[in-house]
Amino acid sequence: MARYREAVCRLCRREGQKLFLKGQRCLTDKCAIEKRNFPPGQHGKSRRPKPQGYGIQLREKQKVRRLYQILENQFRNYFEKAASRKGVTGETLLLMLEQRLDNVVYRLGLATSRAEARQLVRHGHIEVSGRKVSIPSFHVVPGQEVAVREKSRKLEAIQRSLDLAGNRGVPPWLALDRENLKAQVVSVPKREDVNFPIQEQMIVELYSK
Repeated sequence: MARYREAVCRLCRREGQKLFLKGQRCLTDKCAIEKRNFPPGQHGKSRRPKPQGYGIQLREKQKVRRLYQILENQFRNYFEKAASRKGVTGETLLLMLEQRLDNVVYRLGLATSRAEARQLVRHGHIEVSGRKVSIPSFHVVPGQEVAVREKSRKLEAIQRSLDLAGNRGVPPWLALDRENLKAQVVSVPKREDVNFPIQEQMIVELYSK
């Protein structure tokens, strides 16, 4: 399966802000943005004209795609599904991304980054409503229970992630039972639950051309 294999810190530098792709490292002075807050490449430090029009829309799309760590074709498929549903397309797109299983695992604090959450899902450590699910893009819905499988509950990485995620908080559409390493999906997420600066209308305008 195709996936991005280069240094992820380059992605944050290209977007000019932290995308929290390396978990706890992003909160330390080792973060690339703290050391080299300019685009990667030979001419990264040179003055570049500010993006306008299409450039702004493209950067917003790339930022969201990289935040959720989704490939281009996957992202376009999500957009087309969002566009076919009732409601505001941009908001629907973000909420669909929020309901991905790997994002839910990250939001619950069971992993320090979405990449780590994806690995937990891929390796079969997560179950949904009592059944093992190893597909990171699995779409969770209200009423389902997301839990760490019994044999995986003593994993040191999960316990460490929970301790580090203490200040991050759990969104109100998820109810975490930390002691038993499980959570209930109590509702669909709302736009205000996406706690990252995103201008989703720019993405809609980009794909509408």
